[in-house]
Amino acid sequence: MKINKIANGSKLTIALEGRLDTSTAPDLEKEIKSCLDGVTDLTFDFSQLEYISSAGLRVLLAAQKMMNKQGNMTITGSSEDILEIFEVTGFSDILTIK
Repeated sequence: MKINKIANGSKLTIALEGRLDTSTAPDLEKEIKSCLDGVTDLTFDFSQLEYISSAGLRVLLAAQKMMNKQGNMTITGSSEDILEIFEVTGFSDILTIK
């Protein structure tokens, strides 16, 4: 998985490419924890994300909990397959998905 970060003041976009699964979720978790200071608007760009596992969902849930304290979190560009995973797991009710 490739992680691309684009910071613009208090806004941060994290674009993911590849698969967010058990082997790559810890890398994303580490990146998120290291770069959220002062961020009030976090966007995940999933337009190049092929797959997300339960480990990836756990990282997103942790990020949402952190952002609930300091701002907003949005997910954009999700494929139909990933949107279906969000729907089936109930994450579509928890996360802001555009």
